[in-house]
Amino acid sequence: MENKLKLRTDLILFGLVVLDVLLSGVTLLFPALWFRLFHGAAYIDPQALLKRTGAVWVAFTLLQLLALVRWKKEPYWLVLIAGVRLTEIFSDWTYLFFCSSVTLAGWIGLLVSPPANLIFAWILIRTWKRVTASERAV
Repeated sequence: MENKLKLRTDLILFGLVVLDVLLSGVTLLFPALWFRLFHGAAYIDPQALLKRTGAVWVAFTLLQLLALVRWKKEPYWLVLIAGVRLTEIFSDWTYLFFCSSVTLAGWIGLLVSPPANLIFAWILIRTWKRVTASERAV
């Protein structure tokens, strides 16, 4: 397996871990900050849906961290993380469409997230195919 491919994949997985640490940390520890940054509104979430989302991002973080550590020996982790990223491709646009107020930062983040998740998933699946094809050729 080529070093450039390993480095790119490690950087993607590391970046996703950092992203989801930030997202889950803010939503779980500082939900009022999330509402202010994304909605310019007071934190009102009586059903704790934001914290539920934060817990999902904790799971993303843990799975991506495991993938970062294990994917070179167990490449199927790349496909698993691609699936994790694909679970989010409709949620942010749905959120953007239905929320009552959104800031410019929130609008940009929610607009960019679905195509970014699709691209990351595609790259990870493509990498898995390359790695497993080279293993089958040996």
